[in-house]
Amino acid sequence: MGVRLHSAVAPAPGLGQSLRDAKFSIPDPRRGDVSRGDLIKIARSSDCRIVAVTAPPGYGKSTLLAEWARSERRSVGWASLDRYDDDPGTLLVSLASAVCRAGLGSNDLIAAMSGSGASTLRRAAPQLAARLHASPVPFVLVLDDLHVLQSPACHDVLGVVISAIPDGSQLVAASRLEQPHVPRLRAFDDALEFGPTDLALDDVGARQVFARARISLTPEQATAVTERTEGWPVGLHLAATIARQSHGSEWTVTGDDRYVADYLYREVLVGQPEDVRRFLCRTAVLGQLCGPLCDAVVGSSNAADLLRRLEASSLFVVPLDRRRQWYRYHALFQEFLLGELGRTEPSLITTLHERAADWYESTGSRELALEHLLETKHWDRSARLATTLALPTFNAGQLSTFQRWFRVIGDANIERHPPLAIQKCYEAARNGDTAEAERWATFVDASTFDSDPLDGSASFESGRAMLRAARCACGPERMMADATFAVAQEPTWSPWRGVALWTLGEAHLLAGQIEEAGFLLNQAATAAATTGNADTTVLCESELALIAMDRGEWDEAVSRLKVAQATIDENRLHDYTTCLLAFAQAARLAMHHGDPATAHRELTCAMRARSSATYVLPFIGVRLRLQLAKVYLAMAELATSRHLVREIDDIMSRRPALGTLTNEVNDFHHLLENSAGSVETGRSPLTPAELRLLPYLQTHLTADRIAERLSISNHTVKTQVKSIYRKLGVSSRNDAVQRATTIGLLGV
Repeated sequence: MGVRLHSAVAPAPGLGQSLRDAKFSIPDPRRGDVSRGDLIKIARSSDCRIVAVTAPPGYGKSTLLAEWARSERRSVGWASLDRYDDDPGTLLVSLASAVCRAGLGSNDLIAAMSGSGASTLRRAAPQLAARLHASPVPFVLVLDDLHVLQSPACHDVLGVVISAIPDGSQLVAASRLEQPHVPRLRAFDDALEFGPTDLALDDVGARQVFARARISLTPEQATAVTERTEGWPVGLHLAATIARQSHGSEWTVTGDDRYVADYLYREVLVGQPEDVRRFLCRTAVLGQLCGPLCDAVVGSSNAADLLRRLEASSLFVVPLDRRRQWYRYHALFQEFLLGELGRTEPSLITTLHERAADWYESTGSRELALEHLLETKHWDRSARLATTLALPTFNAGQLSTFQRWFRVIGDANIERHPPLAIQKCYEAARNGDTAEAERWATFVDASTFDSDPLDGSASFESGRAMLRAARCACGPERMMADATFAVAQEPTWSPWRGVALWTLGEAHLLAGQIEEAGFLLNQAATAAATTGNADTTVLCESELALIAMDRGEWDEAVSRLKVAQATIDENRLHDYTTCLLAFAQAARLAMHHGDPATAHRELTCAMRARSSATYVLPFIGVRLRLQLAKVYLAMAELATSRHLVREIDDIMSRRPALGTLTNEVNDFHHLLENSAGSVETGRSPLTPAELRLLPYLQTHLTADRIAERLSISNHTVKTQVKSIYRKLGVSSRNDAVQRATTIGLLGV
């Protein structure tokens, strides 16, 4: 019964903070709720850190959780999960928001949860787990509607969080389905479980339900209705509603099926006037309800008054704020209404979602408009709106959000709108998915598109030129031509102006034209900062710091890196491919200042995420590793330096034409050869493949399950785990996680 809203797709401010608050606020009690104090007492007094409430719809799971949370003396964090949370990044933002509402963290914790899908298990999940484990006060973290989490990746990060719940605190979760984490915890006697039998009401509970509906029951009637509903709480509430509507005439609850929702809800629905029935069914497509939105969707003019009347009559309408402006339907009732709508007016469903999308778009909530469009078959409109939202969503750090949009829209529909294919290519490149990035780059190169691209760029041709320049697949000369074309196309106010200037600056760097490159990168940094393109700002400032250090202008380098690092911290860009060079440069600066401890910390930040820096953006991947290798050589860690050079060679085998960067690599090869007689210190670093596997050691997944997650063989997993142990100098999974956390490969 979770609130159908997530912060990642929150409405415009004008639609009210109340909706965002509702997701993380303990629901108010409803008339007719039967106390579950006995179950709450059992749960509180147990030593179990995990309490799992698992039952089909209508058993009062949310009611139990809300009563517990309202009466709890410990700090309470509440999150009503919804389908948008079925993504590891989005889920972690929700969990962090609940934790902060409990007073166990601040907004910096929420911001730290944003990032790419690859970084959630490596960085965000262990950060949240560490915050919970170190809590100075006991707490209860409540998760309602856990069954909406279907993706294995979500359960992976949730498992990391669950493992960190300290003694004296509890995580309480309600679900319609068996909770995946419970079997393992059950084996350690660390999970308390409540099921349908525990939640079913007895004769006394039935009489309480009817009494609050102002219907008296004889003991015989209470026994009969309890037997017929098998103590199913929502069945008893509906039976009371039917009894009240019968106005004293004979009433019965019939049906051999123990889940008599269809029958009971039909009785409720049939008792309403035709216009109310139509309103209920048609507004069931909405996750949250308010008067203006409902009026726009169903074409009415009195929706606000009707919602208040429906709530007052206990017709399964739940208020989301104390001002009674926003509501939602009881989850089970909404499912029934949607079924009725599909049966009676199936051809209208798409129109209703379109009207909701129109209303949200008109109020400035384009993200929620897109969510409704994704429920239709209007993929062209969905693709256009997703294209409009892609760059600001990326700049806001909500990578998981537009990754989900891409999945729902689908490759075939993305291909119908080539500007969105450009964004898909960038997304794959940032995640280090070389096969996907190359596929989409090939598609973009072969495409034509004459309309407004809608992504903020001047034209599709300009966007394609920037992508080609960033990939540098045909050498610096072609890169220079593409970048020059894009700069000429993009006006000063364009959000892509900074990107165009950056690619041109990089082209001049590869051509050995340092002065021109510095001028262009400086312009690019200014343009990117003006338009809020944070990762471009970081990359430009990092390159300018590199130029300054090569010239011995260390004060200038310090100034540039301060801007880059502040931008990374402010926007939580620590795992963005385009921001890793800043850490390498900061390590070089620290070594110059005689601070090896800081240098090691900065090196670790770059090393752990370097697997995303591939040959798709080759000059980034090579320059990053070359700078890292130089610092490691200065620290006499030859093993790491040589390993990075092998990774460089692999990139350059696919992208050999990198101008002066090729010469720099060759010079460094000679430098390493001259160091052949030196004593090789330190262990080899974890490879990109080992870094991808490392976060899964935090989970309780077996080797074969980890193999499934990573699409590799069981043998490969075991081989890589042994290598990780050897390189970290440990002999067990727990020790590997602790060592990786200590040195900054996990968390931080």
